[in-house]
Amino acid sequence: MSAQQIEIRVASRLAEIGQADWDACACPEAVDGGRPRDPFTTYRFLSALEESGSVGPGTGWQPQYLSAAIDGRVIAVAPLYAKSHSQGEYIFDHSWAHAYERAGGRYYPKLQIAVPHTPATGRRLLARPGFGQSGVAALLQGAVQLTENNDLSSLHVTFCTEAEAEQGAQMGLLRRKSQQFHWRNADYADFDDFLNSLSSRKRKNIRKERAQANSFGGSIHSFTGDQIEPEHWDAFWTFYQDTGARKWGSPYLTRQFFDIAQENMRDDIILVLAEREGRWIAGALNFIGAQALYGRYWGCVEHHPFLHFELCYYRAIDLAIARGLASVEAGAQGEHKLARGYLPTPTWSLHFMRDAGFARAVDEYLRAERAAVDEEINVLTEYGPFKRINIEEQQ
Repeated sequence: MSAQQIEIRVASRLAEIGQADWDACACPEAVDGGRPRDPFTTYRFLSALEESGSVGPGTGWQPQYLSAAIDGRVIAVAPLYAKSHSQGEYIFDHSWAHAYERAGGRYYPKLQIAVPHTPATGRRLLARPGFGQSGVAALLQGAVQLTENNDLSSLHVTFCTEAEAEQGAQMGLLRRKSQQFHWRNADYADFDDFLNSLSSRKRKNIRKERAQANSFGGSIHSFTGDQIEPEHWDAFWTFYQDTGARKWGSPYLTRQFFDIAQENMRDDIILVLAEREGRWIAGALNFIGAQALYGRYWGCVEHHPFLHFELCYYRAIDLAIARGLASVEAGAQGEHKLARGYLPTPTWSLHFMRDAGFARAVDEYLRAERAAVDEEINVLTEYGPFKRINIEEQQ
């Protein structure tokens, strides 16, 4: 199949591509009603961002959705955005932007293939079954061409799969390696079974933390689907605003996003809330994939020792075990997750720099960074909480 047969299109609204064509590329495993492997690249998640105003004018995320078609049939799509800043990405390129602008260049706007505000690994170059290689290649070539035609500084593909990173590198893009902390399910029967895989000291520490967390004077509840009521979202919005104000200055998501998510994605959501004296005081939002539970947001209006760890990490492990999920991805950063059974895991991104000299400098930086990340993963894994006999099994 020649590249000339594939037509690349750009759409400012997801509806221009349509849900059927988008999801045929993004989540073909769900065509018969199954759960999508990655809830974040589904039409309903990305359209919720768009319809709620969480992306679009005034947000720094301007949709430029890519599609590749043969004879009018869409074979591949990608969530592409024109970015006027580097917020909400979690693969940080601020130092690149500063260096580029100090040299007299204009770094923004740039192009970004990503799920906005979502540091979760998954396919970013979404092709129908049977069009994997050609579809991914066409999307990357199209995105690079857009970067060049519009005299933009760069193109970035963040939290892609390792296979996508390898294919992109073969096509000349720069490959970046980072790391997060993920929990892996070794077919545990329950939380105690998981604890038995840890060293004695770590096992005792976690039990103490859970006991102290659950002695905050209230109760913890998990809601999904139709169990989630408007009062739960009202409470969680308060928590989310507090966290957003402290971390980012203002929340990335609008209040309407959560209403749309409840309407279109409630069966893909688990909301864990803590209640004390008839008042919701803390909460954690999780999304459910076919093989993983994704912890996304946390917030509170009262601070109690270890309640954050209980709602975000330990309850997530409980839920993953109960649902037979293979892993928990608890978001970006946080070496404190290591002692709680979350081990360092590589994450990947791709980068195209239009200026050849700048590209060489970034390439040199990324080579050194990859070696440092490999070393950090090895060291952190060695210091993990698991019994020595289980470390290789957890990697």
